[in-house]
Amino acid sequence: MLNFTHDIPTKLHFGKGAIEHLALALDAFGKNVLLAYGGGSVKRSGLYDTILDILRDGNFKVTELDGIEPNPRIESVERGVELCRQNGIDVILAVGGGSTIDCGKAVATGIFWEGALWDMVTSRHGQLRALPIVDVLTIAATGSEFDGGGVISNMALNQKVGNSYTYPAVSICDPTYTFTVPAYQTAAGSADIMSHVFEGYFSRTMDSDLSDGIAEAILKSVMRNCPTALANPEDYEARANLMADSSVACSGIPEYGKQSTGWPCHAMEHQLSAFYDITHGVGLAILTPRWMRHILAKDATTLPRFVRFARNVMGLDGDDELSLAHAAIDALEDYLTSTGIPMALTELGIGREHFAEMTARANRGGRLDNAFVPLTDEDIEQILEACL
Repeated sequence: MLNFTHDIPTKLHFGKGAIEHLALALDAFGKNVLLAYGGGSVKRSGLYDTILDILRDGNFKVTELDGIEPNPRIESVERGVELCRQNGIDVILAVGGGSTIDCGKAVATGIFWEGALWDMVTSRHGQLRALPIVDVLTIAATGSEFDGGGVISNMALNQKVGNSYTYPAVSICDPTYTFTVPAYQTAAGSADIMSHVFEGYFSRTMDSDLSDGIAEAILKSVMRNCPTALANPEDYEARANLMADSSVACSGIPEYGKQSTGWPCHAMEHQLSAFYDITHGVGLAILTPRWMRHILAKDATTLPRFVRFARNVMGLDGDDELSLAHAAIDALEDYLTSTGIPMALTELGIGREHFAEMTARANRGGRLDNAFVPLTDEDIEQILEACL
């Protein structure tokens, strides 16, 4: 078990009615609020009106940053920074899912950045000076409500880049706000949660019992609760468990004491969404079983980890360990298919025309040299081919 540092400075208010904490959370930072949100779902659900009532009753001044994209664009970040500077914003309130929160984080740091904001997105840096950000979460998926990172896209350059920005000061997580999330997005978000866990679970560190136990519990919880939420969108317990799973999965906690991996499936998926603007969780669901089969075939030393996954997560057993490992990957793929999301790139209209460029970008700077199984450009292209 390796050394690690725990530092998550976010106060998380979780549960039904947690919105009651919003006014006090914002008041700690000032009265001038940038309200950031995406499309029409926040308004259709009534949450937008609820929040405006709270802000009005609290005598907050509100400036709106609307229309934030599902894969948030650099243009939205630039627009938000300009609004903050023009209106003397004290605090950012991001209402929505991970994309809105990611954009809010980049805006919060961008106001202090000197130079082009795309340089901030692509530069290697740690946490940055930032305006405080408060969020109201509406989908269980990215975990952005409980981490310091964000992913921003530049579609003109076909680039999607994850980086460190700032942690939310306060996150308000009411599972009832996810009742109206469509089945497709519920399934895609759940696949995203699982991928966050897989990226750290498949590590060379085999003796971090606490991290592995937490990771396995999250994976089993998602596979138990996602089908329930799909069948009954207003099942509170299912939605609550998925929301809690989301926050912890990407917090770093399931990786405490473990060797880092470079997050290979995310490295590959960011290229898919950069070129094709697909739903992030769907891209991860397509990639993950193919990546698993590829690395199992490439490196026999991965077998013990796959056997543990088969037994502790997928509930399988058997004496032939290689067959057991393959059965676990097949069972995972069957589960993902059962949630109703596409499981092949061709279903999304994606061919191999950009594979060479995507491969080079995914492994730029030798990012995946220290993955659970190091991946070469040839490996990545073979995995993408298997996804067609």
